Order: sequence, then structure tokens, then C-alpha cells
Amino acid sequence: SRYPATRLDRLRIKGSGRRNVWPYRCRFYLCHLSIGLGLRIGLLWHLHRTALFHLMRVRSQTAVVAATRQFNPLDSPMTLPSLAAHDDVALFLDFDGTLVEIAEHPDQVKIDDLTRHALSILFDKLNGALAIVTGRQIEVVDIFLAPLKLPVAGVHGLTRRNAAGRVTATDMAEFVSVAGRRLAPFVQSEAGLLLETKGVSLALHYRARPELEADCLAAFQDAIRDMSDVELKRGKMVIEAKPNIANKGTAVLDFMSEPPFLGRTPCFSGDDVTDEDAFTVVNRLGGLSIKVGEGETVAKYRAESTSEFLAWLGVSANEL
Repeated sequence: SRYPATRLDRLRIKGSGRRNVWPYRCRFYLCHLSIGLGLRIGLLWHLHRTALFHLMRVRSQTAVVAATRQFNPLDSPMTLPSLAAHDDVALFLDFDGTLVEIAEHPDQVKIDDLTRHALSILFDKLNGALAIVTGRQIEVVDIFLAPLKLPVAGVHGLTRRNAAGRVTATDMAEFVSVAGRRLAPFVQSEAGLLLETKGVSLALHYRARPELEADCLAAFQDAIRDMSDVELKRGKMVIEAKPNIANKGTAVLDFMSEPPFLGRTPCFSGDDVTDEDAFTVVNRLGGLSIKVGEGETVAKYRAESTSEFLAWLGVSANEL
């Protein structure tokens, strides 16, 4: 035979002398088709994963930038400062009315993901020099900001967790139970009032009964009539009794005496009367003070609303 004895020879069609190669052609075509389909499916899967990854990356990078489209500095009568224009800023933020809108009940406030994302970026870019300074308790702030765990001054500076995680608190909580017992009959006699115990302070909320403001003030003043080391703080539809040894201004000073805040330019933002102590301290230190919302203030700048302030916060996180 002119051809070598191969497997093809065994497939010769009987009586013809020709070899039957169709089975091999079919196998070749099927193999080619399978490889082609496999390559195409693999390419489509790769493109899908690449597109999905790119989409997630873009969403992450532009989450804060989205706030930029909501905020135009020219819309504000007092242009808010650029944090990028100041070296080594230490950022201090009130919570209610600043990072979240005021709600009818303290437990009803909500912080959106965009704000939480902006705080995370700012905390990283400022090397940890960001703290919450609030009238709320530290553990309550942690619940709202989770999974973030930032330095916090709670109860108007009476409790504080520094950047190293060490918690300090004043030891003057005895008056809370005494004042609470004295206020209980008045609170129980008027529907809509809320008496909140914060460990080292006592707050009376009358947002649901604004017409009782004068009565609430008189009842609280009577409840602490013999407590010379206790003061009343007025807020938005709330009156709070606390030891007069600390306030938000002293909380800022305590933070500024420690790393990573030490030596930086302080910037404090808040919306309430209780924030004025911090504004005064920050102004004295040559820092930036931002009032959120209406009302008389010693702050140098003003955001007309919480939403405007949050938009500026997002812009600042993107620019730093």
C-alpha cells in the first residue's frame, strides 16, 4: 500500500478502496465548535466580571462626589470654608441637627450611607483627627455610626473617648436620680413629655408639647434649686441639667491636647445653643466655626440647613 498502516486504513469503505474520513471531520468540527463556544463564553464572563468590578469601583469613588452636585457655595450667604485650603485640620462635629435631621423622638433620627461614607473618608484623610462632640451618650452614637467607631465626646463633654479608645467620665451622677424623682410628677401629668436619663445628665424633651416650654423650665429650675454645681442647658425643644464642670468647649480643648488633634487647626460644626461654647473656644484658637441652621451665633460661617452642611461635608471629603 502507498499509505502506511494507520487507523484510517481500518475505516476504508468495503469494496471502494477509499477511506471513510467523515467521522474524523465531524469530530474536528465539533471540537472546533466547542473550543469556539468555550472561548466566547469565557470572554463574555470575563467582560461581565470586569464591567461589574468597574461599576462597583466607580460607585465607591463617586459616592461622595455625588454630593458635590447638590451644593453650590454661591447659594449660601456666608460661603463655607474649604478644608483643603487649611493645613492639618482637626474636625469636630455635633450630631443631631448637624449630621442628622432633628426628629420628633431621639431614637427616630437616621444617618444616611453617604454621610457615613464621607465620615469614613475624612477620618482616613485627617489621620484620625475627627471627633463627634454631642449631647448624646457615646454608646448611642456608636450605634448610629456603626461600623464606624470614632472619637466621641458625649453628654456635652462629661464623657469622652479619645483617639486611643480610652474612656473618661465625670463622677457626679447622683443628682440625676434626685432631680429625676422631683421632675417625675410633672412629666407624668403632661402627655407628650419625655424625660431622658443620660447617666451623668438629665434631659427633658418637650418637642411634642412646645406650649409647655415655660412650665418645663420652671419645673426643672425647681428640681435643681439646691444644686449649685448643676446647670441647665437649653437646646432645640429640650432642657438639660448637667454638672457645670464641662461643656462642648472643654471637650474640644481636651481633644486638642492629645494626638492626633494636637497642633492642628480646629473646625467645629453645630446647630444648637449648646455648641456656642465650642464655637468660642475654636474662634479663640484661630480655627473654623460653622453654625448649621438659624439663630444667633458667634460662629464665623453658616450653613442654612443640615442638608446644605452635609453636601459641604461630602465636597470636603472629596477635595482633601
